Order: sequence, then C-alpha cells, then structure tokens
Amino acid sequence: MTNVINLLAALGPDHPLARLREHRPDALHNAEHSFEALLEPVNPGTFTYGERYAVATYVAGVHGAVNAHTFYAELLLDDAPTTLRDHITAAIAHGTSRGPYSGGGFVLHDADLLGARLAAALDIAHLMVFHPRDASPAAMAHLREAGWSEDDIVSLTQLVAFLTFQLRVVHGLQVLAGRDVPVEERTRLTGVTPAWPQVAGPEVTAPERFVRHPLGWVPWVEPVPQSELTEEQRDALIRPERAAMPYFRLLARDPAALRARTLTDLDIFYNTEGGLSRADRELAATVTSRFNGCEYCVSVHAARAVDEGGDEGDVDKLLAEGVGADLAVERSRVLRDAALALTATPVRYGTGNVEKLRGVGLDDAALLDHVYASAFFNWANRLMLVLGEADVPVRYRQK
Repeated sequence: MTNVINLLAALGPDHPLARLREHRPDALHNAEHSFEALLEPVNPGTFTYGERYAVATYVAGVHGAVNAHTFYAELLLDDAPTTLRDHITAAIAHGTSRGPYSGGGFVLHDADLLGARLAAALDIAHLMVFHPRDASPAAMAHLREAGWSEDDIVSLTQLVAFLTFQLRVVHGLQVLAGRDVPVEERTRLTGVTPAWPQVAGPEVTAPERFVRHPLGWVPWVEPVPQSELTEEQRDALIRPERAAMPYFRLLARDPAALRARTLTDLDIFYNTEGGLSRADRELAATVTSRFNGCEYCVSVHAARAVDEGGDEGDVDKLLAEGVGADLAVERSRVLRDAALALTATPVRYGTGNVEKLRGVGLDDAALLDHVYASAFFNWANRLMLVLGEADVPVRYRQK
C-alpha cells in the first residue's frame, strides 16, 4: 500500500529512508491513519471531502510544499469544481507569509468567492500555520458563526495541525535523502485586525513567562463530558486516565484522528530502540514549543528534557531568553538550530543542518528521530494554542 509521506518525499519502498521509517512502526502507520482519518474518513459528516481537500491544498500551498500542493490539488479536483481550485490558488497567493510570529497580522479570505464557511476555515488555517499564538476564543467564535459545529472545529484544527507535521516530515526526508529543497524568500504580511465576535473566554491565570513546572489547560471548545464518552472515544484515549483531562476529551470529538495522533506521539517519544536519546527528543520538543509560543507544551517538555538528562542550564536559558539564547553545550546548539529551521514557515531545514547534526554524532536513525520530534510538536503546539489556553495552578501563583 502507498504511504503518503513516502510518496510526497519521493521515496520508493526500497529506499533506505523508507526502510528506516519502519523502525518506528507506530509512527509510520499512524501518520498514515491520521491522513485517512482527516482527509478520507469513511463518514466525513458535515466537514465534506471537498472542504478537507481545499484546506489541505491551501496549507500545502502557503508552506511552499510543491509536491504536497500538487497532490492535494489533484484530490480537490476529483471532488470539487475547477473554479474552487482557482479560488484556492488565489487564496494561497493572498495568504503566503512567513512565520512563526505573534502580535497580529491576521489574513482574511473572500467569503463571496469561497463561501462563508470555507473562507472562515482558511482564516483559521492561516492563523494556525503562521501565528498560532495569536489565537483566542474569538477565532473559535468566528468558525461557529460561519456554521462550524464543535465536532467539525476539532476535525478542522486537527487537519491543519496534522499537515504542519506531515509537510515537515516530508521536507526532512527529502533533505536526508540528499536533496537541498529550495526555500523561497518571503516577507511577513502585515495583515488586518479581524472584526470577529468578541466572546468571553474562561477565567484563567495566564503564565507570565515560560516555566518547567506543571500548568493547567482550559479549552475554548466544549469537551465531551466524561460520562458521555462512547466506547470508541474511550478507546481513542489509549490511556484510560486521560478521560479526566479536558484536552483529550475535546480531541475525542474526532476519535479516529485522536487515536492515530496519540499512537504517533508515543512511538516518536517513547520508542527507545536506537536513534536519538530521550533527552534530545525532549529538547527538540522544547525548542519547537518555545519558538511557536506554546507555554503549556514548554512546561511539560522542558521538565522532561531535564529529567531525561538534558543540560539544565541550557534548558532554563531557552525558557528565560528565547530560542536565540547562547547555549553552553555545542550539541544543544546544533539540535536547537535544526529544530528551528524545521519549525519555520517556509521550512528552512537543509543539508547544512544535517552536516552539523552528523558532526555532533547523529546517525541516520537519530536524524530521523530529530525530524519526527521537531515536526510532531508543530502539530501539538497548534492544537494547544488554538483550542484553549494555559492556566497557572493555584500553588504556583505568586501571592
């Protein structure tokens, strides 16, 4: 069976990298299951195939991912009129920017051409790709006002977030295969201030800085009540204790996508058969999360990086000073720089990063793990940032 990531990276079944991916079998198969759950579900419901392919074509286009854009545009043509493809092409030209950034710069799309529902989806897709830290309850209200249900909002945001992972893995594989993928020079769009419905979000105490103690997380979209979880939704949680956690009960609105995402995550970070050390995987997760601005993910993975033997001083510098901090350990600096290059949109990871990673001891398996870990947190950060917000537990609040 064709594997979409290998297909987009132009890796045949006997290519060494395709074989290397088999060493992380759950990540390999569940990235594919994520594609199936989000792009080709058995029952798409009110989030139609045409909308899914249109969003995917747009996200690949604004990333500048040529192979993926062609692939998704062909799927779109199979399911929608040619005029919609032309409108998506125009939307990509309108929305192409660079990131991540924060502090405004929203790009809005033409509801007269696309329809209010799809235009709103692309508004949020642009936000998620380039500046997810600027998300708010108003963004979710914008989707609801355009006709998106709570279930569809979860599937839409999962789709966009998954694509930011998929496209980075594809890019990383192409580079590891010896192809230095061209990166176009871009300017950041100034954007506009949207007149979205202003709604009151939940009461939280937002963190004032990046920390490595536990944080809470409060959703902007209603989770499934614990007592109403179906057997399929409970199974998708993988770990039963997650039924008590709002984040996972929220993602359980699309159980197939949640299950595939969770199994991908666990294999990337907990499969320790060869490859990159746990500490280095957690450092990549921390760097990516710090760059994207996700306080919650930083709090979890900075702590894990230290617990797994990472350099505490370097981790704390990243939290306090940002991703440009002068790290003391050369290996940390090289891992950091490569994670940043993979997290940038458009992706800037290239053969120069690979040469430096090899210089600090990474073999092929470790290189692939670094790509996976960095790419995965582009997925995780975006869900955390657009579906809710971090909350400081009472015991950590300053009196």
